[in-house]
Parts: sequence; C-alpha cells; structure tokens
Amino acid sequence: MIQKPSTAFIGASWVALGVGFVGYIVGLWRADMQLNEKGYYFTVIMFGLFAVISLQKSVRDRLESLPVTDIYYGICWFSTILSIVLLAVGLWNATILPSEKGFYAFAFLLSLFGAITVQKNTRDSLAADKENNK
Repeated sequence: MIQKPSTAFIGASWVALGVGFVGYIVGLWRADMQLNEKGYYFTVIMFGLFAVISLQKSVRDRLESLPVTDIYYGICWFSTILSIVLLAVGLWNATILPSEKGFYAFAFLLSLFGAITVQKNTRDSLAADKENNK
C-alpha cells in the first residue's frame, strides 16, 4: 500500500520552494546589478529548478522500473550539477558582499530542495490515489 505524504510535509515542501524562489527573485529585483547579471542569475535558477525536477522524475522512474535511457539520466545529473557550478562560479566572481553571496546560495539551494520535494509529493500523492481507487 502506497502512503500519501502528510499535509504538513506537503505544506513544508511548498513553503521551502516558495521562500527560496521568492527570496531569490526579490533579492535579484532589489540588487544593484546590471540587467545582464540579473538575467544570468535568473536563468541559472530556472535551469536549476528544471534540472532537479527532471532528475527527481528520472530517479523515481528507474526505481519504479519505468524506462529511462542512460543518456537522459546522465543529462539530468549533469544539468543539476552544472546549475550549481554556474551559480557558484557566478557568485565567486561577483562584486557583491559576502553576505549577499551567501543569501543567493542558500535561497538557490532551498529552491532546489523545495522543487525536489514538491515533485516527490506530487508523484506520491498520485500513486496513492491511483492505488486507493483500485
């Protein structure tokens, strides 16, 4: 029997995603950066969110014996790692305060964690509903 995630865990996952993403975006909005720098950091977070959702789905598909090609699985891992590296390189070379660098790093990682858990909860809820309706 597949168990549905608790309401508290679902809520906490959405809060993590929301706080991380909104905090990151508000930080970018208020930052004293050129527009091209803001665009870089915005693209990195969007790329990272897509990468981790895709990675979570492909890992879960493999666990459930659903077909996932090795190339796609590898691209998911590569994209996830690349998004983190791109953020790290961008922050390393940025001319902003260390506290701002830390803020962006933590907001980014919180967003990625939130996206993974929201995707997991969505998948678990659908599987539980499907199992319970049999």
